Amino acid sequence: MSYYAGFGFVDIHPAALNDALANPSVQRFIVTGHGPLSVLGSPKVGRVLLAHGAGAGHCSVFMRQFAATLAAQGMQVLAIDFPYMQQINEQGKRRPPPPIKQTVANFASWYSLLTSLSDQPLWVGGKSMGGRVATLFASEMLANEVHGPGVIVAGYPFHPSRKPDKTRLEHFPAIRCPVQILQGERDPFGNVDEVSGYNLPNNINVAWLADGDHDFKPRRVSGLNQQVLIDEAAILAASFVRAHQARYV
Repeated sequence: MSYYAGFGFVDIHPAALNDALANPSVQRFIVTGHGPLSVLGSPKVGRVLLAHGAGAGHCSVFMRQFAATLAAQGMQVLAIDFPYMQQINEQGKRRPPPPIKQTVANFASWYSLLTSLSDQPLWVGGKSMGGRVATLFASEMLANEVHGPGVIVAGYPFHPSRKPDKTRLEHFPAIRCPVQILQGERDPFGNVDEVSGYNLPNNINVAWLADGDHDFKPRRVSGLNQQVLIDEAAILAASFVRAHQARYV
């Protein structure tokens, strides 16, 4: 049995997605010409296109918990795997992500397909690299969407690990829509002390998760656990979407 078949993914043509998404249950598809897509929840608060990090796809434990909590808060989550991750999962062989521009282009293709299925704004977001892709997409494709959808990021890679001087902030000023970044205080890709020194645009908000690392894992001495912080991040994200959507209704 293939990796995706084991998770219950079924083949579907893009033209059939509109009817399929009317079902509020968890659904998993291999969309012809696009790839793996999981759909969770109904869009009572909003919709979000959610991308995974560099090392694990959207069926990882982190991504499934984050998506499930978002869905429980009234978000419809449309979670995808990029082509390189689909190959990793199907072939069982590790490979690095392709150049970031290629991944952004694939993300844009998904956005074009999924945004047309509803009149409700489609937010974008992701975990780590997926969040970076979403912000790059927003800086290029949503540059004029001041009152439109926004971006949700779980663990933004502000810089490579142990290279704090190589920041990934150059495209931030071009993002005009609202951005919520959920960041662990001990994240090696941007901890609370480092990020507090950045001059971030006013539309970019950073919410800190106590003692969390890049995967929101706190130290045992903190008395917290990863599950609590993942859920906290998702609840904060849904509240952020709710507040901004209400502002522009």
